[in-house]
Amino acid sequence: MEEKTLVILAAGMGSRFGGMKQIEPVGPNGEFIIDYSIYSAIRYGFNKIVFIIKEENYDVFKETIGSRIENKIKVEYAFQKLEDIPEGFTVPEGRKKPWGTAHAVYAARDFINGNFGVITADDFYGDDAFKVLSDNLDTNDYIIPGYKLGDTLSVNGAVKRGVILHDNGIVKSIVECSCIQDGDKVKCSPLDTSKEPFTVGLDQPVSMLMNGFTKDILKTIGNDMFDAFKNNQDNLLDYEMLLPDIMDEDIESGKTIRVVPTSAHWMGMTYKEDKEALQNFILSEIESGVYPSNLWN
Repeated sequence: MEEKTLVILAAGMGSRFGGMKQIEPVGPNGEFIIDYSIYSAIRYGFNKIVFIIKEENYDVFKETIGSRIENKIKVEYAFQKLEDIPEGFTVPEGRKKPWGTAHAVYAARDFINGNFGVITADDFYGDDAFKVLSDNLDTNDYIIPGYKLGDTLSVNGAVKRGVILHDNGIVKSIVECSCIQDGDKVKCSPLDTSKEPFTVGLDQPVSMLMNGFTKDILKTIGNDMFDAFKNNQDNLLDYEMLLPDIMDEDIESGKTIRVVPTSAHWMGMTYKEDKEALQNFILSEIESGVYPSNLWN
């Protein structure tokens, strides 16, 4: 059987888990957000999961999450390490945090044999998004399941979103913004302050760090890391390699990235008050037959 791999970024999960939103029970039988993602991934044909975690968290991660699913899908563990940098270079003194989301994906390179999907561990993506990702994964293009911006906002304040600017589904750029609803519009303030704020409609597609890639992305990440260490030594203490930046770079190099609409309703727990809304939404999905009341029994 051909491998269809889903890479799950979970290196941000702490070893003690206390107060970590990734392991906050949100389902009626103590399910985490990540359980719902894996359930839908299996439903739509993914047959291998690669968790990106910190090596020191391996045992506790395997006990709390891995043990639930290892009899249902092939599971691999890749470790995001600060020392995983281009040969011939060293980690600058004082650097503590990992090198960003693109570096996390790069940590899985030895477990990836073809096109693959990427999600984060702490976002609820909704069932249809996994169908969209799986159905469109076997191409030479990168894929972004595009959520309607209005379906990803929080009533509790501004949120950061990757606003997709596109031409008939072909992505031109992804602008990382702070977004807040204003009536039937959304005000978007780019995190890059050199760019002007803009307003879009509630239907504007956004990227929620759910992507489909070819192995080309790994080559781009590796090249960027080498260039950064070779040419940017003075700024390595704060340097981060982010997936949207890598994707923008590949667009400039001629890579096609397609945004494919999804009807899924994305939900997160940016604010403490968001948990109850997510729990209620999951219960409504169970009542509608999207998920069973107990995912793994």
